[in-house]
Amino acid sequence: MKTNPEKNIDELIDTLKPLKKLSPQIAQAAKMCSDCINRGNSIFSCGNGGSAAAAMHFAEELSGRYKNDRRALPGLCLNSDPCAITCTANDFGFEKIFARQLEAFAKRGDTLALFSSSGNSPNLLEAISAAKKLGVSTAMFCGNGGGKCAGLADVEIIVPSNNGARVQEAHELLLHTVIEEIEANL
Repeated sequence: MKTNPEKNIDELIDTLKPLKKLSPQIAQAAKMCSDCINRGNSIFSCGNGGSAAAAMHFAEELSGRYKNDRRALPGLCLNSDPCAITCTANDFGFEKIFARQLEAFAKRGDTLALFSSSGNSPNLLEAISAAKKLGVSTAMFCGNGGGKCAGLADVEIIVPSNNGARVQEAHELLLHTVIEEIEANL
């Protein structure tokens, strides 16, 4: 099968245009994260596959820097420790890999940013449930109409696409937009 770069670019453009309508949700997620940081709390992130990469990118932009030289911000990605993931998956099941880490490290007032192109991952559903029990706010970056996670997070930014690649590409723009706002609100 021959690739068609122009088609992919056109699909991405078509995916990005409607994101302007999500400005209120983007602002709400940015405020949630900014308030969390300004209270002295932490932001956790998680995802699977390509969305795991977005979750790692989000966390490293917080603890490193995005645009501005500033203090390191407490961002921790729950899918970046293979020992913790495999231990929990082996002992409790893959659906518990993020929830168990939240139980260990999160505290009331923290925020959890979840990334998923489908919104159907059992481990994300379990993470949202654990976050709610712990008093951790949740921001879901999703596609596919939100999938099974729809309606569960405090803030939902649902990219209007069922194409996983385009959703993940849009998530990069969205996470940068949120981090830019966090830096502006320090």
